[in-house]
Amino acid sequence: MPELIIPRDLFDEILEHCSSAFPNEACGILAGKEGRVARVYAVTNIEPSPVSYFMDPGEQLHVQKQMRERKEEMVAIFHSHPYSPAYPSAKDVQLAFYEDAFYVIVGLSESKVNEIMAFTITEGNVREIDFRVVD
Repeated sequence: MPELIIPRDLFDEILEHCSSAFPNEACGILAGKEGRVARVYAVTNIEPSPVSYFMDPGEQLHVQKQMRERKEEMVAIFHSHPYSPAYPSAKDVQLAFYEDAFYVIVGLSESKVNEIMAFTITEGNVREIDFRVVD
């Protein structure tokens, strides 16, 4: 089974981005190779809401161009759940278009991180996966 590995400094960057967007959802892309994250791309949520996100299409296109130039792959998509568990909502599952990417969800409460979970979402099937934070 594929593995997700996130260096601690990048993990902290994800948490900071998610906390800073509270009480709305934050979102972004994790880039790298073979399941190892090398870069965090924080993307603007143009649907600022505590229960939904939509990545700015222009930013997303720019990120995809940068990833191509750097020969990176999209390892994962991340977003936060400000008031709900770190588990994909029905909308998250419906909008999971990248079956070869992981989905990382940061559960928050009062802008503090409660839990972080990672998943694969394939044809509507959600499967929790383990991930490692490394120094």
